[in-house]
Parts: sequence; C-alpha cells; structure tokens
Amino acid sequence: MGRDASGRHEVILREHESVLVPRSKLYGDDLDRLRTIEIITLTEGRTGYVLKAMSTTGVLQLDRIRLVLQPKFQIEGTRLIDWLCYANDRREPDETLRNWPIGRDGYAGLVPAALLHECRLLLRRGLRRDYVRRNRVDTALRGRLDVEAQATRCYGAVDRLHVQTFEYEDGGWENQVCGAALTVAAQQCTDVTQTKQLLHAAAHFPPLQRPLDALPLLTRAQYTRLNSHYRAAHAWARMVLGGGGVTDLLEPHGFGAKSLLLNLNVLWENVVRRMAVEAAADLGGRRAWLNEGAIRTSGGINDRTRPFKPDVLLAFPPEAGETAATRYLVVDAKYKGYVEKNVSPADRHQLLTYIAGYTEPDAPLALVVHPSPDGHSRRLLRIAGPRGCLGLIEVLGLDTRAAPKDAAGPLREAIARFAAGVAPEPV
Repeated sequence: MGRDASGRHEVILREHESVLVPRSKLYGDDLDRLRTIEIITLTEGRTGYVLKAMSTTGVLQLDRIRLVLQPKFQIEGTRLIDWLCYANDRREPDETLRNWPIGRDGYAGLVPAALLHECRLLLRRGLRRDYVRRNRVDTALRGRLDVEAQATRCYGAVDRLHVQTFEYEDGGWENQVCGAALTVAAQQCTDVTQTKQLLHAAAHFPPLQRPLDALPLLTRAQYTRLNSHYRAAHAWARMVLGGGGVTDLLEPHGFGAKSLLLNLNVLWENVVRRMAVEAAADLGGRRAWLNEGAIRTSGGINDRTRPFKPDVLLAFPPEAGETAATRYLVVDAKYKGYVEKNVSPADRHQLLTYIAGYTEPDAPLALVVHPSPDGHSRRLLRIAGPRGCLGLIEVLGLDTRAAPKDAAGPLREAIARFAAGVAPEPV
C-alpha cells in the first residue's frame, strides 16, 4: 500500500481479486460509499475489511484511501480508444490520440483526455453562436417586457424594466455542456498538467452554476447539421458527468464517488454485439427483434420470471429450397480468461439452454466470444450425452491488440459458416 500525491494511501486491486485494508484506513463515510456504489464486495474481517473487485475498473477517490481498480486484461491505451469509439458507434479517433498514455488513473484517465481533445477541436473551429434567451433589468425597453416580473419585483419603480431579450452569443446548451464537463473533469483529474489544461479550456466555454445541470440538457439533446460536430465532445461529456456515455459504461454513482469508473464487461458486450450484427447484415441476416422467440418460464411465483436473453441473437432466413422457419444463432460475449481456462459449467449450461431453444437439431451451435490479449484463438466444444450430441460451442478469442474491425475476423468467419449451413470443424 503506497501513497498518492495528496498523501492518501493507495490501494491497488485487480478485477475479481481481493485485498485486505486495515480498519484504520477504512471507516465512516468511506464504508458507506463503498456499500452504496456496489462495484466491489466488502466483507468485515478480524483485522480489517476485505475488498473484492468486480468487473469495473478505474479510480475511487475516498476520504482516506485512493482505490485503483485495475483490469485483468490489458488493452493498450493506443487501442482502448478505438474500442470505446467502436462500442459507441463513433467516428475513428484522430491520429494524435494514439499517443495518449495510460497513467495512474488507468483506463479512466483516457476519458478526460478525449474530452479535452474534442473541446479543443471545437474551440479551433469556433464555438457555435445562437440566439439565447436572457432575462435583464434595464432602463429602456429592449426586447419583450416580462409583465409578471415587472408587477411582482419592481414595486412601482418605472426606471427599472424587467425584459426578456434574445442575445446572439455562444451561451447555447451545446457549449454549456462542454464547459460543465471540462470543469468536472478538472476536479476529478489527478495529473497536475492535465488539470491545468482542462481548466484553461473550460474558461473558454460558458459556465453552468451547477455542472450536473448539464445532464438534463444531454437527455433532451437534438442534433442537426448545425451542431452535429458537437456529438463526439458530448459523448465524452456524458461519461465525465456520470450520465452513461458508451451505453452506460460508467457506473451511475461515479460522480458522487469523485471517480471515473469503466465497466469492461459492458464494453466487451457492446463491442461483440456490434461486430456480430455487422457481420450478419453483410450475409443477409439481422439482429433478432426485441422479444423475438424469447425463451420464457411459466408457473413461477407471480409469473414475473424474466425470459432468457442472449447477449446477441442473430436471425437468418431459411436456406435455399427449404421452408423451415428463421434460423437463429446465439453469440454470447464473455469478458473472461477463456484463453487459459475452460468454459465454466455455468456458462455451458446457459449456452445449452440457448441451443435447445433457438437451434435446429442438425445445427446445435452457439458462439462464445472472449478477449485474447496474445492473438486470435479458437476451439470447439462438443457436449454429448447418452442420446448423442447435445450441442456445439465454438469458443472464439478476439485479439485485443488489433483495431476492432480487424479483430472481428474469427467471429465473421464463424457467422459466415453458419449462414452458409456449414458445420464448424474441430481445431
């Protein structure tokens, strides 16, 4: 256990691992925060508290400790930005972003760097100006008289007119969101140089009295050809402000904990989902509609049992000359170390349920897609019983060192074989 620049004790914890923190370093409000945000499990022991991480990485700035949650699979900083943009269906990042380092804050440190870069591009282009409603008190009528304010606040003074005007300025919601996000990012950042850069950029945007007021503005956001160039900056602003970002990759409590947290489970699911859907579309398939062919359970208490829901369910038309129904293929994203260990019994049971519910007896196949930091990998599991083959599970490892579109090769090939009606061959 070391110390950071502010003197806090720094505790480093990897995903799904545990660490013991002494009672003297963790008590009071810190314990309440850890129980509230629910990104780790906290167990009280004889000499302290045992913290066990889940699948969230980033930094938690607590009162007495600085908890650094490290990923179990290292995606290089030069590639993580590609995966984030791909998961969020954003444009390719600028080449200058390739030099972003992963510093003390790990992956979370890339988020303020991305926000800063996009906001600098906006400043270089020139902030969008628009007519903004302003309430003013003036001695001459310019604009529209605010009758209610004049009657309730003026108390008969005729030299003070409450008016509503529309000023042509850069105080629109698009710029206010960027200014608020830059301010919050500067408060969260632990790098002194980057903090100064964030504050310097924030000074060029119109401020909001309460930065979190930017979240409702993002919720109501509408983009046209006049402001579409703000989309990228606003995507990173959502992450900084704790409002979701790349399909809720950040924990919603991140801002309250003065932290930036990245859920890599969700990131992996989003990346695999887009890869699979794009591959299926190129082969005449599609993503199954919501609740299409859902596997449901009946007879339970109050009948509120949720249906089984695969990460990705692909639908293909019947093969030529056949009159059978739509063919389905389940693609399950697993952010697990299946390069070095076998697929767990729980995951095999889950996939067998999908195979029984969605596939034909002559093609009992499901795909498992997991990260592979050292290059592509593939193996085929055959599950059999006394009555023959129950199902085939093709386990695919995607190379996280490559750009997402290049890494998707093994998944595209597996989907193409299914679409052509070709059974996978053992490795």
